[in-house]
Amino acid sequence: MLRYSLKRLGLGIIIVSVAMVMLFAMIYVIPGDPASVALGPRATPEMVQALRSRMGLDQPIWIQFLRFYFSALRGDLGTEVLSGRPVLDVVFEQLPYTLALIAGAISWSVLLGIPLGCIAAVRRGGFVDRVIGVLSVAVIAVPSFVIAIYSLLIFAVALQWLPAIGAGEPGNLASQLKHLALPSLAIGVGWVGYIARMVRASMLETLEASHIRTARAFGLTDRRITYSYALRIAILPTVTLLGVGIGNMVSSAVFAEIVFARPGIGKLVYEAISVRNYPVVTGAVLVTTAFFVVVNALADILIGALDPRVRTSFD
Repeated sequence: MLRYSLKRLGLGIIIVSVAMVMLFAMIYVIPGDPASVALGPRATPEMVQALRSRMGLDQPIWIQFLRFYFSALRGDLGTEVLSGRPVLDVVFEQLPYTLALIAGAISWSVLLGIPLGCIAAVRRGGFVDRVIGVLSVAVIAVPSFVIAIYSLLIFAVALQWLPAIGAGEPGNLASQLKHLALPSLAIGVGWVGYIARMVRASMLETLEASHIRTARAFGLTDRRITYSYALRIAILPTVTLLGVGIGNMVSSAVFAEIVFARPGIGKLVYEAISVRNYPVVTGAVLVTTAFFVVVNALADILIGALDPRVRTSFD
């Protein structure tokens, strides 16, 4: 198990290193001078040159890359252009809002998707299975920003059950949960369909296994067989799906944070791109990439701990 875990972590380090190279190259691929765009059209050449020197853009490319790479390894992601604050502090101020949004979205998808997938598998071929199948495909097909707009119009504007914008009052958990409901629903409801279809397919395969037939022969109830024996095995592909889904939820959070005027990493990156604040963009993307890699590595390690066959095939 230790060897398997070290391999997964090593692969994650390689992925983060490649992402760092791509982020650094992005500065030179995008047209325009970051210093000129950040200071605006009224900036003098002396001001632009001073900012270029402060950002290190006047150095050779290989020196800039080495400085960026080793600074990132030390946890130094640079300085925010406009305020002069460390980028890491700016990113970590917004990160908890995005993590809360992703946690809420995962809660929606897991609490609804797994039971629906189990019910569809148990009622295979019946009316309930068909209804769940149609609803699953429907929510998968609808983009998250469309769900965000319509949920805002229905629940916040028309019915006035939930707040429309913001993240809630600091220190007030009830207010923060109310403000979290609609954004997390917008990015999580699509994954209800993915998880329901995945669980259904895995459950149908597991329910035909020999140990399940043996359990039925011993007279165990269908409920106990489904949730105590079959689901424990059928849930393994869903863990991998959730690991990948978290990365997609981070990208979907951009739309949710903009529509609901909610702070977070997505909104931070969007605003930084609009003013060519490259240190914030690279820092935020690097942090989210590292977060995504860590989550996937933990998901793979968890699957390896639950199913020894995965560790054997990897070796």
